[in-house]
Amino acid sequence: MKALRYIVQVLLLGLIIVLTYFIYTGIMKPINFQQEKDTRYAKVVERLKDIRTAQVAYRSVYSKYTGSFDTLINFVKHDSFPVEYAEGSLDDSLAVAKGLIVRRTIYVPVQDSIFPKGYPIDSLRYVPYTDGIEFNLQAGEITTASKVTVQVFEASALNFDILNGLDRQLIINLNDLAKDFKGLRVGNIEEANNNAGNWE
Repeated sequence: MKALRYIVQVLLLGLIIVLTYFIYTGIMKPINFQQEKDTRYAKVVERLKDIRTAQVAYRSVYSKYTGSFDTLINFVKHDSFPVEYAEGSLDDSLAVAKGLIVRRTIYVPVQDSIFPKGYPIDSLRYVPYTDGIEFNLQAGEITTASKVTVQVFEASALNFDILNGLDRQLIINLNDLAKDFKGLRVGNIEEANNNAGNWE
């Protein structure tokens, strides 16, 4: 009888341990998912801000945005900003009369101006934490209600891309809870939004 009671106690203890494990993992699964989601979103937001920086620089030189990562990356790697260099003041009439005012245009490499040294510019097109999934990049122009033509661009990534490799059911639940928030985006191809991100 004592042996049977001992066996039952051991079995109950084992059952308690197994149930505790399943309860713990059931609770921790969405918590871990949320932590990983937040980490990935932060990295994607950082990359989208870098795309915005590159697009604004491109527009400052070419007066429009580009819908091509090849063009944008080539611009950052190989192009330059014109910078006006001046010696003397035009307000100094004596210096102007003597021809002592010097104005020159110098060119500063784009990459050195907008990104830190060693920035991996070739990775600008890729959604972080994915195996080569690219951001969707578009550019164009729209006419506002006040009949002003505005240059616009949009770079975006879907939740399924950002959360690639994580629990598929939790991703589906996330999309069901936020049908109007399908991912992260900077700029807007359909309306002028001053290149804002949808997380801002």
